Amino acid sequence: MLYQSTRGNSQPVSAAGAIKLGIAPDGGLFVPDRPVYVTAGELALMAGMTYQERAASILQLFLTDFTSGEIRECVQGAYDREKFDVPEIAPLQKLDEHLYVLELWHGPTCAFKDMALQILPRLLPRAVKKTGEDREIAILVATSGDTGKAALEGFRDVPGTHIIVFFPARGVSEVQRLQMITQEGRNVHVVAVEGNFDQTQSGVKAIFTDSAVNAAVDRRGYRFSSANSINWGRLVPQIVYYFSAYADLLAKGEIASGETVNFVVPTGNFGNILAAFYARQMGLPVKRLICAANRNNVLTDFIRTGTYDRTREFYRTISPSMDILISSNLERLLYEVTGGDAARVREWMGALQTAGRYQVDGETLEKIQAVFWSDFAGDPATMETIRNTYRQYGYLMDTHTAVGKYVYDRYVEATRDTSKTVIASTASPFKFNQSVATAILGEEAVRGKGEFELLETLSRATGLPIPKGLKDLDKKPVRHTLTVAPEEMKRVVQELLTGRN
Repeated sequence: MLYQSTRGNSQPVSAAGAIKLGIAPDGGLFVPDRPVYVTAGELALMAGMTYQERAASILQLFLTDFTSGEIRECVQGAYDREKFDVPEIAPLQKLDEHLYVLELWHGPTCAFKDMALQILPRLLPRAVKKTGEDREIAILVATSGDTGKAALEGFRDVPGTHIIVFFPARGVSEVQRLQMITQEGRNVHVVAVEGNFDQTQSGVKAIFTDSAVNAAVDRRGYRFSSANSINWGRLVPQIVYYFSAYADLLAKGEIASGETVNFVVPTGNFGNILAAFYARQMGLPVKRLICAANRNNVLTDFIRTGTYDRTREFYRTISPSMDILISSNLERLLYEVTGGDAARVREWMGALQTAGRYQVDGETLEKIQAVFWSDFAGDPATMETIRNTYRQYGYLMDTHTAVGKYVYDRYVEATRDTSKTVIASTASPFKFNQSVATAILGEEAVRGKGEFELLETLSRATGLPIPKGLKDLDKKPVRHTLTVAPEEMKRVVQELLTGRN
């Protein structure tokens, strides 16, 4: 299998080439050059498999230039009990006869990004070797909170790699910030940006496509790559857990073979829900994909109207990993639903770049609405959902998962669809403990307490253990203190890669 650019002006590359490059030379995103299918019989067999076996079977379909032995080795190294605190890796919790929660946060950084960013650092060095690359890989990451820590932890001290993570200085939670600035590793750099996530992400994209910067780092023996979900090697492992959730439903007798289910996915950059879309394209029996947004509801508006418009007020919310107005992975969806029409994708992405908005045609919108439904939750609704879900089910969810639950409730009200539904839970509730503790205990119980004191408060109140990745985080030494303006990001990257900063 080869991978082609969504913008059509780059030569197709192997899976290893796509993983190594991260982004196509023409600024597009890599997508498979042909569809991949899983039969009903193969899906039924997954019900009796471990998560690791399911992952290996799905990845082998896409990473055709990796041997089955290489893939098994990567999978076994990524998803083990030293890194994940439950043997199921991505366990499925039942709330009622219709609703389930897929917990994707049992890895080392307590967020769903671990599901991909524990395996990408194992795939990337092999990809580099397969393509005959002799330069070291410089990984650039823009993060709205969770990707950064997961990438830092995954790539820490991986030979032949350096990683630079940029995050909005005032756009992440205190826990997320401390997770990053205390990161250990000889090959890691963390930089705060005086701007929001979209400015941070645009700055990283600009570095990738700047020929002068690329030439300069090339002379120093580096090649850029990405650990964001624009990298196919980051996106493809996310497809696995949708198959795994369905296989678990089969194994537990919750659904019949071939029965369709819905997935609710809280998302800002569209990567997590795009993985569910690819799973559906492969034959997973999915009825609707429910896109849950927060107050930065650019995706909801797009799915409802076909107009994508980032020229709107940006809000900082209690679900900060979704505080995004430029959803990069939407480009892949547009390519897929237009049958690979790169010219139209280029036109729309060009309009987004120059005018900040684009409008898709009616046929494209109809295809999107046949699969996707969307709504959004403001902060008050998110808090109320955390409180009500805990009272009703005794289940504690973080602010992002609560956005998903709120939107699911709106979906049922609007459609009366009672199909079995799985909500993707993207972070541990302890990672956003101030909001979660306030929601279930009340403002008086948390007044005057810092985030790390609240970890203990929340644990005592719920009987749930504090995740290992968050315990004593405030006692670790700060190792990264650099803050820059968005326009300084190109300079800083070059300085960090030469050791001058």
